[in-house]
Amino acid sequence: MPTTHWHNPYPTIRAPLMARNVVATSHPLAAQAGLRMMLKGGNAIDAAIAAAAALTVVEPVSNGLGSDNFAILWDGQQLHGLNSSGAAPAGWTPDYFARKHGNTVPLRGWDSVTTPGAIAGWVALSERFGQLPFADLLEPAIELAERGHGVGCIVADKWARAVPQLKNQPGFAQAFLPFGRAPTPGERFVFKEAGRTLRLIAATRGEAFYRGEVAEQIAAFAAAHGAQLTVADLAAHRAEWVTPIEKAFAGHTIHQIPPNGQGIAALMALGMLEQLDFARLPVDGAASQHLQIEAMKLAFADTYRWVADARHMTEVTAADLLSDAYLRERAKLIDPRRATAFSAGQPPRGGTVYLTTADEQGRMVSLIQSNYLGFGSGVVVPGTGVSLQNRGHGFTTEAGHPNQVAPGKKPFHTIIPGFVTRDGKPMMGFGVMGGNMQPQGHVQTLVRMLVHGQQPQAACDAPRWKWSQGLDVDFESTMAPALLNDLKALGHRFEPSTDTYLDFGSGQFIARLSGDLEDGYVAASDARRDGQAVGF
Repeated sequence: MPTTHWHNPYPTIRAPLMARNVVATSHPLAAQAGLRMMLKGGNAIDAAIAAAAALTVVEPVSNGLGSDNFAILWDGQQLHGLNSSGAAPAGWTPDYFARKHGNTVPLRGWDSVTTPGAIAGWVALSERFGQLPFADLLEPAIELAERGHGVGCIVADKWARAVPQLKNQPGFAQAFLPFGRAPTPGERFVFKEAGRTLRLIAATRGEAFYRGEVAEQIAAFAAAHGAQLTVADLAAHRAEWVTPIEKAFAGHTIHQIPPNGQGIAALMALGMLEQLDFARLPVDGAASQHLQIEAMKLAFADTYRWVADARHMTEVTAADLLSDAYLRERAKLIDPRRATAFSAGQPPRGGTVYLTTADEQGRMVSLIQSNYLGFGSGVVVPGTGVSLQNRGHGFTTEAGHPNQVAPGKKPFHTIIPGFVTRDGKPMMGFGVMGGNMQPQGHVQTLVRMLVHGQQPQAACDAPRWKWSQGLDVDFESTMAPALLNDLKALGHRFEPSTDTYLDFGSGQFIARLSGDLEDGYVAASDARRDGQAVGF
C-alpha cells in the first residue's frame, strides 16, 4: 500500500497492528475465534468462517444464523467472489403484497424474511478453500453460545435500543430478553439454542439447516404465522461463486461483488472522481469532501434506479453503469461550487458485521454478513436461536422496476465486501459496514489511503459524512467546524445533531505492507464498534 503518512492526525485510542497472520472483526471474541483457527493450522479462509460464526453469537444486534453473506477472497493465486444472499420465497408475488400489506414489503416480521444464505456461504468457502475440518471452525461459536459471554458495551447499547421495536416480534423476547430486558454491558448472555443449532450445522455441514431438522423448524414456524418461507425454499438455496466487478482508481483496482449488491455504487463514485482533478485538494478540505459527496450522490441515484438481481437487470447492466464514457458524462454534472440534488441517468445499454483475514501464505478474505437493520426481521425461530434477516424489505413493489419483488428473485442488498489489487497482486481486504453508509465509507477511506497515503487506522478514525437524501448530509461530531461552515456555504444541508446513535459505519482493514509476504500486513479495526485486530 502506498502509505506515506504513518502518524494519525485524528483523535484515536488505537494503533495499527502489524503481523503475518491477521484477523480484524467488529468484536474481539470473534477476532480471537479466527486467530484460534490459524494457531490450529488453519488458513485465512478457516479463520474467516470461525469469526463469522462467532459473530452470530457475540454480535446478534447485527447478524445471526439467519443472515446472508458475501465474500471476496484471494486464494494465493487469483480473486474469487461469493454471493450467498437468499432469494424471495416462491409465494412472494406482487399480488401477495398488494393483498396483505397494501402494496409494500414490510420492514419487520415474517414477510420481510427471504431465504437465509450465510450458513451455505460458510460451507462453500470451507469446501473450496478451507484447510481444517468444517466442524472445527464452529467450535469457538458453540462454546460462546453454550457457556455464554459478557456482552460488549456497544453491542449492549444497540440491543437496548432495538427492544421497543422488536419485543413483540415472534420469538424475539424468548431469545433476546433473557432478563425480561436487554443485557447490560458485562452481563453474561447464554444462547444455548444457537449452540445446539451450531452443533447440527457442524455435524451435517449445513444440511440440517437447509434440508433437515432446522429447516423443518423454520418452515413450521413460518407456516404458523401465515408466512410463505417453506422447506422447498430453504432446500433450493445455493451459494453462488461470482466474478467480482472492478474499477481502476488511483493506480489500483477496486473490486466489489456484482449486483444484487450496492458495491457498484462505490465503484461508480470512484470512477467519477478519477475524471476530476481532486488529488491535489487537501483531504480534509471542503473542496475534496464536496466532490466526494457529489460523486456519491450521483452513484446512488443510478444504483437505486437500475440495480437489482443481475438476472433482472435487462435494461441497464453493471457494465453499462461502470463504463468510462458514462461516468465521464455523469462527472460533468458535478458543480465544484454548489451542492446538487441528482436524478438517475440513462446509461448507454451494453445492521451488518464485517471481517477480514490474511495469512502468511498470501491468502486474504473480505467477508460481510448481516441481518440487515439491526436484529433484522425480529423473528427468532423458537428452540433454534435462528434470528432471521429482513432483506425482503430491500425489494420494491413498483411495477416494472428491475428490483420489483418476485418469486425466487434476490433483493437489492446493502452489504458489500471490498478488495484492492495493484498490477494483478492483492493489496487489501476491507469493508465498512452500516446500511447505505457502506459504499460511502468505502469511497472516503480509499481516498484517504490510496490518494493521500494515510495508514489504515488513520483512515478508519477520520471523521465521516453520510449522505441521506437530496441535499441533506449528516456529519460526525468530530468534523472540524470550519469545514462544516465551508460545506454549508456550498449548499449542503445539515443541522447540528444531538443524536449520538447516527451510524457512520465501522471498518476493518488488512493491507499488505509490501510485495514480500515476510513483511506481513498492517491491520486496523474501527473504534466505532467493540472490534479488534489481532495477529501473530
